[in-house]
Amino acid sequence: MSNLVKTALISTLFLFSCQPADTDANGTDTVKADTKAEISVARKGVGEADILKADASSWLSHGRTYSEQRHSPLNKISQNNIADLGLQWSYDLGTSRGIEVTPIVHDGIIYITSTWNIVTALDAKSGAKLWDFDPVVDKEQAAKGCCDVVNRGVAIWGNDIFTGTIDGRLISLDAKTGKKNWDIQTVDKKYPYTITGAPRVVKGKVLIGNGGAELGVRGYFTAYDAESGKQLWRFYTVPGNPADGFENETMEMAAKTWTGEYWAAGGGGTAWDSMAYDPELDLLYVGVGNGSPWNQSIRSPDGGDNLFLSSIVAVKPDTGEYVWHYQTTPGETWDYTATQHMILAELEIEGKQRKVIMQAPKNGFFYVLDRETGEFISGKNFVPVTWATHIDDETGRPVEVPAARYGGKAPVLQLPGPLGAHNWHPMSYSPDTGLVYIPAQEAPWVYGDKEGYEYQNGQWNTGTEFQFAALPSDVATFKALKAMVKGRLLAWDPVNQKEAWVHEHDGPWNGGILSTSGGLVFQGTADAHFAAYNDKTGDKLWDFFTETGIVAAPITYELDGDQYIAVASGWGGSFTLGYGGVFPTGSKATVGRLLVFKLGADMALTLKADTSSVDKSSLPTTDASAEVIAKGFNAYANTCIVCHGDQAYSSGLVPNLRYSPITKSPEAWKAIVMDGALATQGMPKWEGLIDNETSEAIRAYVISEANSVFTEEFYENN
Repeated sequence: MSNLVKTALISTLFLFSCQPADTDANGTDTVKADTKAEISVARKGVGEADILKADASSWLSHGRTYSEQRHSPLNKISQNNIADLGLQWSYDLGTSRGIEVTPIVHDGIIYITSTWNIVTALDAKSGAKLWDFDPVVDKEQAAKGCCDVVNRGVAIWGNDIFTGTIDGRLISLDAKTGKKNWDIQTVDKKYPYTITGAPRVVKGKVLIGNGGAELGVRGYFTAYDAESGKQLWRFYTVPGNPADGFENETMEMAAKTWTGEYWAAGGGGTAWDSMAYDPELDLLYVGVGNGSPWNQSIRSPDGGDNLFLSSIVAVKPDTGEYVWHYQTTPGETWDYTATQHMILAELEIEGKQRKVIMQAPKNGFFYVLDRETGEFISGKNFVPVTWATHIDDETGRPVEVPAARYGGKAPVLQLPGPLGAHNWHPMSYSPDTGLVYIPAQEAPWVYGDKEGYEYQNGQWNTGTEFQFAALPSDVATFKALKAMVKGRLLAWDPVNQKEAWVHEHDGPWNGGILSTSGGLVFQGTADAHFAAYNDKTGDKLWDFFTETGIVAAPITYELDGDQYIAVASGWGGSFTLGYGGVFPTGSKATVGRLLVFKLGADMALTLKADTSSVDKSSLPTTDASAEVIAKGFNAYANTCIVCHGDQAYSSGLVPNLRYSPITKSPEAWKAIVMDGALATQGMPKWEGLIDNETSEAIRAYVISEANSVFTEEFYENN
């Protein structure tokens, strides 16, 4: 290897700033033998009664309670004194990647997760670290994640903490010491499954789903015994190959809604985030994701509803037995998941008190359903949508615009796109106001068939041509399209299905929501601010500069008579990877922290200096032909764009290829892109998936973008 290649590789390794991976052994649902003795020890601690009691001083479940309302009755921080709220303490998470965690608080301890699934326990009053746990994840799995190496938090039950990992494991830890109780593999490592969601625990059962539908898997969610880690039941969300037999009558029923060899790419339907539980009805509700591939004309060529894609499914938590479902997007073909946050509430509708479940999924419609039967009550679009005109009141089905189904037709510009009108960022419901507070957004996309689609295990299998959706190369069209991308905090009246108030943000991909009985709504934003709003009017009452963008949701708790507000900063996720560079927010992906606020506090943040350095003075050039660059653009759009950014301009979560030393060296480029020199740090090996000629074409395209009119100054000023 030449000195040039060696230098380039060393420089690139430094830019990645990742720790070496330690690959976990393969296995399915097995408990490590050396932990079984510890599991038998009797434990006390958090149980169902504690979560049902919903003591406002703690935050014991992902959405505070089983109903996932994310509303706290605490009111010591109120509209009257919010101006006195200040930073009490902060904890540096030691990462510049996306932080999506909802903290759990119990017994004066706050539990969080960060990049690479590291779990940390902190004193909730002072911020002092009590312990941390590194699961040593298989970092090669990062290449199999659609949307950054993120995690949304832990669950607590008894005296134990439960966490899922990007490489598909579910782990139990002692809540006081961080010592591992058990560690099981929940997925078949032959397929590109990941876990980014927070577990839930219901009736002593740890519930977890997974991700991977973009890359080609079959979705399911599973219940494990909290004490032993033993698998108790598994619910598949889409049917498998009929030749293998169906697991149960539910899967046999679902298979009748599919056509063709739908199982070839797994089918999708991953349950990667939302769950809720009604203890009175004893029903567990799980949100189900998109199809694999997205494009239904490939996945199920003769149509069909394709159950249970894009559905809310209700099951019995003791057995996983199917009870009912409601499908938000029948025969989905746009990545319109129904994995978005679900909220249980009781609403008076037409003079009658109804037990409802509410959801604002990606497709842009807000749904109110009867949570006992799954009956459709109402649905109305909460942002502009172009794929459907309305939801039919009689059938509860969307009335689609014919041109929206792009299979075999010309590409179509559509709202929402795959980022959704509302993504994973949690919303909140306040019983005080009767309003749902939604982190809503508008982000269009151009959908179109991908010619010559063939399933490839572990690679993106959307069946759509991403080149159609790449940002335009002329300045005027770029600016026009950017103007269509919006974000807002929306207060929604679920009974009357209408907007109550709206606060416009500078862009999309803003943080989750907390509402409190202090008359406040809290949200962090992509432009590095954390703010409080009047819950009835939307007036901004308080604002704090956080130095990096926020995508996570806040929580609140009480200790020794003082109310605290906590939120994690850390700019990341799918939008940040793909578009955070070309649509800058003013936030830099350099500071990941847990921030905790209290009345009367006045701690100041010291801006963490960006010590990274890239040479922008001497850009490489290429003499490649226009045809070669066009070929590279097509390949980049369908392989690299989801991590390294549109127009080959990264937000900083991963190396900016325009300025990377490997771009200057064909040998270094090949070593990393084709030979997998950085595979253990999340950069996949592309040998066997593209040829050397295509790899070089991608390099030529990246160089051409580095020398285009779309410079760093252009993005910052436009």
